[in-house]
Amino acid sequence: MGRTGRWAVLAVATVVTTAGLEALHLPAALLIGPMVVAIVLAVSGGAVRPSRSVFLAAQGVVGTMIATTLPQTILHEIALQWPVFIAGVVSTLMASSLLGWLMVRSRALPGTTAIWGTSPGAASVMTIMSDSYGADMRLVAFMQYLRVALCVAFATIVAGMMSPAGATGSHPQIWWPDAAIWRQSVLALAIAFGGAALGVWLKLPGGPMLIPMALAITVKLAFGLPVVLPLPVLALCYAVIGWGIGMRFTPEVIAYAAKVFPRVLLSILLLILICSGFAVALVVFAGIDPLTAFLATSPGGADSVAIISTSAPVDVSFVMSMQVARFIVVVGAGPQLARLLSGGRKSAPPLP
Repeated sequence: MGRTGRWAVLAVATVVTTAGLEALHLPAALLIGPMVVAIVLAVSGGAVRPSRSVFLAAQGVVGTMIATTLPQTILHEIALQWPVFIAGVVSTLMASSLLGWLMVRSRALPGTTAIWGTSPGAASVMTIMSDSYGADMRLVAFMQYLRVALCVAFATIVAGMMSPAGATGSHPQIWWPDAAIWRQSVLALAIAFGGAALGVWLKLPGGPMLIPMALAITVKLAFGLPVVLPLPVLALCYAVIGWGIGMRFTPEVIAYAAKVFPRVLLSILLLILICSGFAVALVVFAGIDPLTAFLATSPGGADSVAIISTSAPVDVSFVMSMQVARFIVVVGAGPQLARLLSGGRKSAPPLP
């Protein structure tokens, strides 16, 4: 099959798979669907890959998207309950770092892959950043999205059990927004594409995503301007990133992932259990309601928790403030933690 035919198969299969995952209400469906399709095509010899410029532009959109999840009250929330936020962020980061360090010591994964794979930030951001710091992006994606899937499953079950009958959160975003939303998105898209280009020019690791994120956060919190991204734009950019990650997979990587699956699964379950313990501490010592505490400490990532929290009767502002505060700390400390915890140790040899 020629290149055009493979792109057509990729596009159709992506739409069908993503629609199926959306029907199952999987929060990360827009990214997992394209990635799964790309993996299948890559390992079966039908690989095609988005151009580097398109992939970097999509990273800029994802970085800007993080700013859209920030509640306007985040600074007020943190200032009001700063001891709770420090305890929640530090405890989760310490737990994930310990599990990552143990994975490094076991030499189950190459280089700093284990550290990035266990980092409790937004899964898409951790996966993309890991490639700039010498980790194997494919295995990081495997670890991150397995954790997202498990955390989503646990969070959905817990939310269903704890939510009062008939209680719901805010309405989810509609698929095709009106003209006003498209007009408001001009600023966000300018930040995304301009920031990504600046990140490339500065040669900053992770810059095509981190610089748009920093610019969008500044615009939103410092100047109070709306940062809006229509869902169709996000869906397209998630697809580009999913394809870019998935097309890197090979049969050897799949075999390696299957080999380390038991250890990765055990580390994820331990992290969920530990974070659930932190949630109990928030309930007992800070008086936070159980469902809000559980979602705020969930290691599934800010992007997936945002979708779950908006459909449940919780304090969304507290949940997202905790998640985003932890995400910012992880983004800032991630490279240093990776170097420190790996200790320059050579693990398994890099995969082909």
